[in-house]
Amino acid sequence: MPPVTPAPVDAASFRPSLAESHRSVAVAGGFWRRLAAFSGPGYLIAVGYMDPGNWATDIAGGSAFGYTLLSVILVSNLLAIVLQALAARLGIAAGLDLAQACRAHYPRPVAIALFVLAQAAIVACDLAEVLGTAIGLQLLLGLPLIGGVVLTGLDVFLILALQHRGFRRLEAFVVALMAIVAICFVWELIAAQPDMAGILHGLVPSPAIIAKPAMLYLAIGIVGATVMPHNLYLHSSIVQTRSFEQIDRGRRDAIRLAAIDSTLALTLALFVNAAILILAAATFHRAGRTDIAEISDAYNLLTPLLGAGTASAVFAIALLASGQNSTVTGTLAGQIVAEGFLDWRLAPWVQRLATRGLAIVPAVIAVAAAGGAGATRLLVLSQVVLSLQLPFAVVPLVQFTGRAGIMRGLEAPRWLQALAWTIAALLIALNLKLLFDFAF
Repeated sequence: MPPVTPAPVDAASFRPSLAESHRSVAVAGGFWRRLAAFSGPGYLIAVGYMDPGNWATDIAGGSAFGYTLLSVILVSNLLAIVLQALAARLGIAAGLDLAQACRAHYPRPVAIALFVLAQAAIVACDLAEVLGTAIGLQLLLGLPLIGGVVLTGLDVFLILALQHRGFRRLEAFVVALMAIVAICFVWELIAAQPDMAGILHGLVPSPAIIAKPAMLYLAIGIVGATVMPHNLYLHSSIVQTRSFEQIDRGRRDAIRLAAIDSTLALTLALFVNAAILILAAATFHRAGRTDIAEISDAYNLLTPLLGAGTASAVFAIALLASGQNSTVTGTLAGQIVAEGFLDWRLAPWVQRLATRGLAIVPAVIAVAAAGGAGATRLLVLSQVVLSLQLPFAVVPLVQFTGRAGIMRGLEAPRWLQALAWTIAALLIALNLKLLFDFAF
C-alpha cells in the first residue's frame, strides 16, 4: 500500500453512506440505555460470520477432519473481534467509513483498484448467500435450485421495506432470524451428543493444519468465511446510524459501546460456526462418512444418522434463515462500497438489484452446469476468494486507525496497532501459502 495522506479530512464534506439512516438512532441516558441503543450493528456484522458459505466449509471440515479445525474457527473469531472493533473505531472517530477513507487518503488509481477488489469480495459473499438460500428452499419446499436462485432477487425489496420502517426494524429482523438459527443448532447438538473431549482437543491448534494442503485449503476457506472483507466496510458505516455526542468524550464512549456490541454478537456467531462443524464431526465423521461436502448430502443423512425424525428439517430451516439473513448485509455492503469509493448515488433498489444480479448470474451458470454439486463447490470457492481479498481491506483499515490525524486523536493504542499488524501479516502469509500450494 502507498503512504496515506495523514491530514485530517472534514467528514462533513463527504455525503454519508446509507444517508436515509445516518444518525437516525439516538444514544442517550445511563450506561445500560446507551448500550441498548448501540446494540444492533454488531448483529448485522455477525450475520456475515454464520452465512451459508460458513456452512459449506464447516460441514466439509467437520466431515473430513473431525474436530481438528475447531481451533481455526476460534482463532478466526478472535481475529474478527479485533478487526471489527477497529472498523467501528474508524467510523466513529474519523466520521468516515472504510471506503470513504480510502477515497480520501489514497491516490485515485489505488482507490479504484481497491473498489474493484471490494466489489469482487461482495459478489463472492452474495454468491454464497444466494446459493445457500436456494439450497434451503429446495430442501424444504422442493423448489428447483435455479428457481430458488432467481427468487432470491426479490430479497432486495424485503430489505427496502424493512429499512423504510427504520434501521432498528431492520436490525430486529436480523436478530430474530439469528435466534432461529441458534435455537435450531442447540436442538441439533443435543440430538448429536458430540464428544466433549474431542471438542476441547479440537480447540487446540494442530501443526497438521498447515502441513496438509487439503486441510489448509478448508482452513483458509473457514478464515475467509469468518473474517470477511465486506464486513469491515459495512461496520464502519452502520455504526454511524447512531446519534451520539460529536465531541471526544462522546466518541470515546461510542467506541467502547460499539466494541461491546460487536464482541457479544460475534460470540453468538462463534457458537453457530462451531456448532455446524461439531454437528458434522459428531454425525458424519464419527460414522466414517468423511466425504460429506455437499449441504444436500448433510441434509439427507442427518435424520438416519441421528435417529431424530425432524433433524433434517431443522437443519434446512436454519440454513434458510441464515441465507435470508445474509442477503441483508450483502446488499447493504454493496451500496456502502459504491457510495464510499465512487460517491455513486443510485436509487437504493437499483443499487441493490445490481449487486444481487452480479451474484445470481454465476450462480445460475454453476447450477445449470453441475447441479447441486457445483453449487456447493462454488460455495467453498467463494469463501477462499473472500480470504484472498481480505488483506486489501485489512491493511488500509490498520493504516487508517493508527494515524492520529485521520482519527482526530482517537487512534488505536500502540498495543492494538501491533496486534492488528500481526493479524494482517498472518492473513497475508496464509494466502501466500495457499497460492504456493495451488501453483506447485
